[in-house]
This record gives sequence, C-alpha cells and structure tokens, in this order.
Amino acid sequence: MERCRISQETERMLHLGHPWVLKDKDTALWKRMPLGCVMQLVNKDGAYVATALYDPHDKIVARVLSWHASMQLTEAWISDKIQQALKKRHNLFMDGQTTAYRLINAEGDALPGITVDRYGDFLMVQLYSEAWRPHLSLLVTALDRLCTPAGIYEKKRPRDTRTLEQRNGSKQYGILLHGKPVPVPHIVQELGIRYEVDLQEGLDTGLFLDQRENRKTLMQIVVNKRFLNLFAYTGAFSLAAAIAGAQACTSIDISPRYTQIHKKNILLNFLSKQRCTLVVDDCLRALAKLKEQGERFDVILLDPPSFSTTGKGMFTTKKGTSELVAAALAVLHDGGTLICSSNHQKTDLADYLKELRRGALEAGCFLSVTHQTGQPFDFPYPVTLPEGRYLKFVMAVKQPLP
Repeated sequence: MERCRISQETERMLHLGHPWVLKDKDTALWKRMPLGCVMQLVNKDGAYVATALYDPHDKIVARVLSWHASMQLTEAWISDKIQQALKKRHNLFMDGQTTAYRLINAEGDALPGITVDRYGDFLMVQLYSEAWRPHLSLLVTALDRLCTPAGIYEKKRPRDTRTLEQRNGSKQYGILLHGKPVPVPHIVQELGIRYEVDLQEGLDTGLFLDQRENRKTLMQIVVNKRFLNLFAYTGAFSLAAAIAGAQACTSIDISPRYTQIHKKNILLNFLSKQRCTLVVDDCLRALAKLKEQGERFDVILLDPPSFSTTGKGMFTTKKGTSELVAAALAVLHDGGTLICSSNHQKTDLADYLKELRRGALEAGCFLSVTHQTGQPFDFPYPVTLPEGRYLKFVMAVKQPLP
C-alpha cells in the first residue's frame, strides 16, 4: 500500500474528522498511482493519519475510508458498511407506503463517494468518485447478497453532461450492472402516492427522494389552498398537495418532457385534471404573466435547480434566488406561505436566508420563517462534514412591512 504525505493543513482537517483530501502542492508531489488505489496518508514525519481511496482526476484527490492502518478494501469490508446502513433504516419503511428511499448515503454511511437508492425491487448506484470504479464489482456483489434486488443499475455521473451521446433525443445514463432489466414503466410509491421513475434515461430518475419529508410537511398546510409549484419537474410536490386536498394546483416547468411525466403521474393517482394546471414556460416569465393577470396564491414553492441555462440566461442559486423570491411574493396573498428550497451544496443556510431577505426587501414585504429543515433521516451525514448537509427547505409567511 502506497504511503503519501499530506500537508499540515490537510492533517489538521483529517484530525478534525473531515474525510476529504483536496488537491494542493503536496498532493501534486505524489507518485503516479492507478485510479482507485488504496493509500495510507502520512504526515510530514511519516506518521500514519488515515487510509484513503485515490482519484487523480478529481478535486477531492482522496477520500478517507478508515482511520485504521490495518484496513483492507474487500467485499467483507464493504458488506459491513452496507449492513450498518441497513440497520439505520430498519423498520423505517415497513408500512409499504414508501418503496423508494436511500439505502446508502456516501460519507454519512461510511462509504464516501457512493450513493445507493432503492426503487421498489431495483437498486440504483451512483458513483460521485470514479475511484470506486475498479471496486464496483465488490459493491454490486455485496448489494446483491444483502439486499436481494431484482436488478442493480448505475446512473452515470459524467463530468460534462453536454458531451453525452444523444440517443433518440434522450440521454441514456442508466446501465444495468446485475440482474434483470427494470420494467417500463416502473412505478414506485412515496407516502402512498404513485410515481413513474426512469432508471435508464436522464440524469435523474424523476423523483427526488431527499424531499420526501418536506412533501409530507407541505401536505399539512395546503388543504383548501391555492398552490403554485415553480420548477415543478415531474410534479411530486404538486401531487402531494392535490392528494392532501389543495383547492387547485398550478405547476410550471420549462421542460415539456418533465411535464409529460407529470401528466402520467396525475393519471396514476386518479387526480382530477381540473384541479391540476400544468404550464410549460420559464418560471420568471410565467410569474410576470400571473401578476399581470391578477392571479394570487396561498402557498408557493420555489425549488429551482442549482443552475440552469434556460430562460433569460444562466440561473444560479446565488445569482437568481432573490429575483425569484421577489417575483413569487408579488403573486402570494398576505398571510400566504412561501416555501424556498435549494440543494446547492456550496450555499450554506445563512447565505441562503440572505437571498430570501433580499427578495423580500425588493418586494417590499416582511417574511417570517416558520419552519426550516433539510434532508430526511435516510440521508445522514457526518457531523465532521458540513458539506453533507446540503438541502435547505425554508417556509416563511408573507406579511406587510411593520
């Protein structure tokens, strides 16, 4: 096993429990090693610090696997981590109302750079570090033995999605690693609501599992209310609102493909089309139209992607959130609830709330935060890795300026 020297700053961070080694002048001096090799990290005096997995092509050049020098990356070691992850989730979804959830959440389950999601009888693996590629067969074998799925897929995460090959107008990201192919359509449940998911095409599956508990919270406040869902994607929040008893649900997304899946999900749940209005448009442009038409809503959800190149230009969480908040507040009743969500890892909660404050000041109103949360219990993260707490979900009531 190679021994690689780290800087004093990296050593300090590792002693604090942070599991990443970032590229720096010291890592640049490491000898050439194969992708995915297991190495021992040592300090300037040669003393052992941690055992890590190497990825020369990533900004995170090494991810800590263990703090013990005797550690060996074997199927038995991976199986132990999977079993620990399964124990955390034991009995959590036994009522059968939810068949899609996260089994392994990377560093939060001591398998840094790997996530595994369950979609009914199928598992979906994602590698956030290519360092796991040489060890993928060990992971698949362990998952098959411990979880007995019908099939195991990998959703590839290319560094540059624009270079992906187009196949019949869609992007084939899913690869069957083991077992039988997933049926099409593939239907799963969340809180008793049915959704169509796609394990083969697209970067995502059509259902963001980390928002499950937030959808449950939404269901408690939308009864007999007019709900507006911006960046609706495939409509998960809208379906939850409609089933909870919202008076009307208006959903806006710029993607015709996602909107078609949204329509299928409406039919899957036997919902009235009259209560569910779907609009294909840029959200800022649509908000301007709604304001001009005098439309007003009781609950509005803003859940944009971290970045987007649609509409007027490139949207980013830091550049566009306040503008969106101001535009949404213009069509929200006084006393209504604005819900803002972001999964942008590099924006912490304090900075995110500043964007909401800017939007409220621009709209000339007062926002009172009533609820704030993040990802659910099947998305754990180490206390030593603040980057693991990425999801921000803020509910605030609109009031006139005092």
